[in-house]
Amino acid sequence: MYIKNIKLYNFRNYEQEKIELNKEINIFYGDNAQGKTNILEAVFLCAIGKSFRANKEKELIKLSEKNAIVEIEYQKEDRNGIIKIEISDKKNIYLNNIKQKKISEILGNLNVVMFSPDDIEILKAGPAKRRRFLNVMISQLRPKYVYIMNMYSKTLEQRNNYLRQIKLENKNKELLEIWDEKLSEYGNYIYNYRKEFIEKIRKKINFIHKNITQNKEEIEIKYITDCENINQYKNNLKKSWDIDINRGYTSKGIHRDDLEFKINGRQVNIYGSQGQNRTVILSLKLSELQIIYEEIGEYPILLLDDFMSELDSKRQINFLKNINNTQVLITCTQQFTIDNKMCKTFNINQGKVEKII
Repeated sequence: MYIKNIKLYNFRNYEQEKIELNKEINIFYGDNAQGKTNILEAVFLCAIGKSFRANKEKELIKLSEKNAIVEIEYQKEDRNGIIKIEISDKKNIYLNNIKQKKISEILGNLNVVMFSPDDIEILKAGPAKRRRFLNVMISQLRPKYVYIMNMYSKTLEQRNNYLRQIKLENKNKELLEIWDEKLSEYGNYIYNYRKEFIEKIRKKINFIHKNITQNKEEIEIKYITDCENINQYKNNLKKSWDIDINRGYTSKGIHRDDLEFKINGRQVNIYGSQGQNRTVILSLKLSELQIIYEEIGEYPILLLDDFMSELDSKRQINFLKNINNTQVLITCTQQFTIDNKMCKTFNINQGKVEKII
């Protein structure tokens, strides 16, 4: 799988650009705040249907413009395709020039794994970051997961609204069972998807992490949930009725789940060094890459957003030399080349792309 070209129109700080890529290493270098990460964001947007950093999609539109367009032409072993996303007052998604009704229709057509300096937040920040990592990975391989997640979110919102109505308007508390039934049903589907993929990560990450640390560190992942089956889910919801009514939101459920990472028995986000935290993220992302390969038979596109700045020059080159059969898009501040790799280099300056090599 590889991207042939990327077209940008009024996207972020780009007015109009067409970027032709090669099948191996593509390096985008330049000073900070010139638009390097915007290119990776465009690829991520076409793969997942959402930005990895914008809170509002209108932020993706160039200042003083009314709409933005991103289009990516890609090649897979069995087919080629074009994904186009238009953003204005609403978002329109096209697959091979046919308008799609749902984001899930494009998921799985272009698979990506992304590294960025902010990935450390998967470990350091709250559970929402860890759930988001899982959600992005699973949605690329199980598009139905997105639909179930959306249904869960809508049901959760409805239950929360009714909790407030019970408190403020003295509504019938027993009717919460209606929302509990649907919430536990959707939640159980989500739990089973997550459990499946956490098991896949476990099987990969320990081997990868041992190789990176020369067998010095043992890594463990624990899935923290109280929603392992529908009956347990319903019971937990019912037990928390009074608390939830008082608070006005649902305190139990799959939306509260978490992942815990340990190195040699110690929780890495609390006791791990900065280097250990970085190594765990590297192992986690390489596990994701291997899982996608085993699922679809092709390596995903690897997006490295200034991640190489966290590694010394020797580790940078060694890392990239060991990435085979994978198209890589790298952003960095300095130009470099890699022996025995087909590299294409672009200089990014104020939203303009200039091919160097």
